[in-house]
Amino acid sequence: MPALPPGIPVPDDGGLPAWVRPTAPASDTRPFGVYVHVPFCTVRCGYCDFNTYTASELGGGANQAAYATTALREVTLARQVLSDAGRSPAAVGTVFFGGGTPTMLPATDLARVLTGIKDAWGLSDDVEVTTEANPDSVTPQSLRVLADAGFTRVSFGMQSAMPHVLATLERTHDPARIPDVVRWARDAGLDVSLDLIYGTPGESLDDWRTSVETALDTGVDHVSAYALVVEPGTKMAAQVRRGEITLPDEDDQAAKYELADDLLTAAGLSWYEVSNWSRPGHECRHNVGYWRGDDWWGIGPGAHSYVSAPGPAPGPASEPTAEARPAGVRWWNVKHPRAYATRLEAGHSPGAGRELLTLDEAHLERVMLGVRLREGLDLGVLSPAGRTAVAGLVARGLLDGRAALAPARAVLTRRGRLLADAVVRDLTT
Repeated sequence: MPALPPGIPVPDDGGLPAWVRPTAPASDTRPFGVYVHVPFCTVRCGYCDFNTYTASELGGGANQAAYATTALREVTLARQVLSDAGRSPAAVGTVFFGGGTPTMLPATDLARVLTGIKDAWGLSDDVEVTTEANPDSVTPQSLRVLADAGFTRVSFGMQSAMPHVLATLERTHDPARIPDVVRWARDAGLDVSLDLIYGTPGESLDDWRTSVETALDTGVDHVSAYALVVEPGTKMAAQVRRGEITLPDEDDQAAKYELADDLLTAAGLSWYEVSNWSRPGHECRHNVGYWRGDDWWGIGPGAHSYVSAPGPAPGPASEPTAEARPAGVRWWNVKHPRAYATRLEAGHSPGAGRELLTLDEAHLERVMLGVRLREGLDLGVLSPAGRTAVAGLVARGLLDGRAALAPARAVLTRRGRLLADAVVRDLTT
């Protein structure tokens, strides 16, 4: 798994820079989400480079049974830090439990952490609370406990309907279980999303079609489809390097993306982000908050957090109205669960490092993330050079020409979605 960036030191109490304090004393009105990282898995999949651990990897001092209590210590710290900085949110709008496999913890532990978040800041009336889950890590009873505690969504890691593809990915669940877990979740009153991966070595186009159609047959309202990325240092990267498996080419991945888009659109799910499709009103609002640059606090080992500077969202520093101040602060926790628990038990912040985002860095991120959304990006936030590049991107079929004229937004075409990184480069050069 990748190392954390070095950053600058985080104060022992986790305190935020003085410039994040609003000029007027009031509750922070910016959207605010909470991410809870649960770093436990039964096995480590060969392609995964997330900050996760199996029982054999953890060693002494990292107690899975005590994890909820440890996470709640950081919730208490977060409440104090934000209060001291005058940035206490009016209420939490979204909560997302990710991992790892959050549902390796007892449902009552997840419920206890959610209650702690509610006690710290309150939850909005329409709060969205999601947990990721493996299909073999839930029961009808555990899903009902989550729903009764206030969870509203569950995102199952389906990945594929084909046993040989799941075997290559080292996923442990039986694909025949997918319709059951979707039904159990819906019976409990939860919205359901299915995550799929395309481009696994040995996966044919027909295999991928079967996976997408199987997901749609469950009647879910949200599907995420991600291209397999083999990160350096993973087991699968070593298999590729030794020639044991061969990755598909870009044309294969593009064909699978287009097939998924065709099937999902025909079934009534519209893309709202490059890798996400939903029926109206079923978008994952927590993830949309990341793409729009909202504030959030990440609980757990290796989790990242972000708080913006007060005031309007920044444009590029080259704009004459830009102020010479940071645009926000991002920080990240120590990675190992044992170190994370030890620091919190001693009353210290688990922060390992942080960075102060310059206006140019924040502008780059705003373009890079915002352009991925179906709503696109207001052309007014681009630099003069970025606005000049729009016409060329329209001519190449990467941006929607009508949207660029009115309401003057950079909206990706389907071809543009396949080449989103190239679009961002042109808009930010």
